[in-house]
Amino acid sequence: MNTQRTTKSKRDNVPSLIELFDRFNTDEAARLHLESIRWASGVVCPHCQNSDQAKFSIIAENKSKKVRPGLRCCLECRKQFTVTVGTIFESSHIPLRKWVIAWHLLAASKKGISSLQIQRMLDLGSYRTALFMMHRIRFALKHPVFSEKLAGPVEIDETYVGGKIRTGFGKRGKPGPNSNKTPVVSLVSRAGEKRSMVMQRVNGKNIKAAVYKHVADGSTIMTDQSSVYCSVGRNFRRKSVNHSLGEYARGEVHTNTVESSFSLLKRGVIGTFHNISKHHLHLYLAEFDFRWNLRKTSDGERTTAGIRMCEGKRLQYSAMH
Repeated sequence: MNTQRTTKSKRDNVPSLIELFDRFNTDEAARLHLESIRWASGVVCPHCQNSDQAKFSIIAENKSKKVRPGLRCCLECRKQFTVTVGTIFESSHIPLRKWVIAWHLLAASKKGISSLQIQRMLDLGSYRTALFMMHRIRFALKHPVFSEKLAGPVEIDETYVGGKIRTGFGKRGKPGPNSNKTPVVSLVSRAGEKRSMVMQRVNGKNIKAAVYKHVADGSTIMTDQSSVYCSVGRNFRRKSVNHSLGEYARGEVHTNTVESSFSLLKRGVIGTFHNISKHHLHLYLAEFDFRWNLRKTSDGERTTAGIRMCEGKRLQYSAMH
């Protein structure tokens, strides 16, 4: 009985999609849910970071005076705020209940979900609104700074995304100078975490910089036979497989993990988004990395973890162009 109660309590905090529609059919319910996630340990003022619960006052909703629900006043800095201030939800005209459902759909869609699909499902006013909404979510998922480096073994590989010009391919299927495909490099720790980045040019210098920035010293690195990985330095132990000879695994030496993550990205690009601009590709990489890193959790847990990343994240429409 105790186990059943624990499981039910856990599911109450991380609802499924059908529960989202039932429980968050009003903006008030969605707002209370966001407050339970963002302020799980108590209200914090987004202006001065005051967390003394005795120094907050709640301002009653008043539609005639345009006082919105959930408004609080910090008695420390004398500024007003709601749970959306300082997040991607701030100043949005999209109802909060639609935001919560959009978060769940993105977190639950293994190969992504298009903005046109979001527009139809959530009855949004325009494609531009849906696209900006989804880019805001992706922006929240993008880490500005990683607190810890990846621990080995770490697999590294590159792939090429987008573009329609396929002429000028060189060795190993790499685009030549006439191709408009965008290089993407991913580092995947077998402990579970993945980090992807757009790289202007895949060469020894850029690969070395990425490895030193993201991988802990002394880690074992798994790569293919490409010469661009020869420059990683003496701080790492490199092991490689020779794909040109038909070798794809030699015991624990392989790059199958990072390559399988690329397959999800490619299927998302081809089957869901169809086309991704180079300017916004880093946002889509953040989305796919987020789902990969939390692939062993439930859709609800993944949604809640994503919403927690909204703190201090805002994307202006002008920054998209």
